[in-house]
Amino acid sequence: MNKMLVCLALSVAAFSAHAKALNELRFGVDPTYAPFESKAPDGKLVGFEIDLGNEICRRLQTKCVWVETAFDGIIPALQGRKFDAIMSAMSVTPKREAQVAFSTMLFRTPSGLIGPRGSRLEPTIATLKGKNIGVAQGSTQEAYAKAYWAPAGVNVVSYANQELVYTDLRAGRLDATLTDMISGSDGFLKTPQGHDYGFLGAPVNDAKTLGAGAAIGFRKSDTALRAMIDQAIGDMIKDGTYQKIERRYFEFDVLGG
Repeated sequence: MNKMLVCLALSVAAFSAHAKALNELRFGVDPTYAPFESKAPDGKLVGFEIDLGNEICRRLQTKCVWVETAFDGIIPALQGRKFDAIMSAMSVTPKREAQVAFSTMLFRTPSGLIGPRGSRLEPTIATLKGKNIGVAQGSTQEAYAKAYWAPAGVNVVSYANQELVYTDLRAGRLDATLTDMISGSDGFLKTPQGHDYGFLGAPVNDAKTLGAGAAIGFRKSDTALRAMIDQAIGDMIKDGTYQKIERRYFEFDVLGG
């Protein structure tokens, strides 16, 4: 048996052993990003990624456990083995790829600036200089704003989560917020609290800081688990289950961009 066949045999054996030992699959999640993940009034976790995660667990014939974790500490918590994978609208960026491995892409959405309707602000340095712009700690939007706006005189204010950003925006302590456009629309603009607010200017895209899409994050050593989940995602897309779940939340294809 040559070296390549030996390596293949060992990989298959490791994959099979991991599958048999997978009694439960623990996903780390910050449930403050509707419609991807949030809490219903009864405290139950709901959302697009929650449904995707539960379907992945069903296909792997394992128990799905959701571990609530603040987003700014979610990668250290993964590395500390508090859960097995991150499923929390995590965009794939070069900085994160240096720390964790990622699954097949789950969805792609742009970012946008939200502020009071009628505001003349846009996601440009010229209009934002001297203004207070709220972002969620650990988010790609925070990375973007601190990389491009803060050095030019924009006051970038970080919060523990996006819900706290909206609270201060409504209280007048912020001029606008940079956030995921789908989450911002469903989680704020379509609610009674967001009635007087809207998107300002064009969507914001930047592969370096905002990433090219969102995926599940893993410890780099967990190659067998990543392969199992990638297989489940691929099967879901192929047999139409992904699209069925997608239609519960969106009127367009969030995977196709």
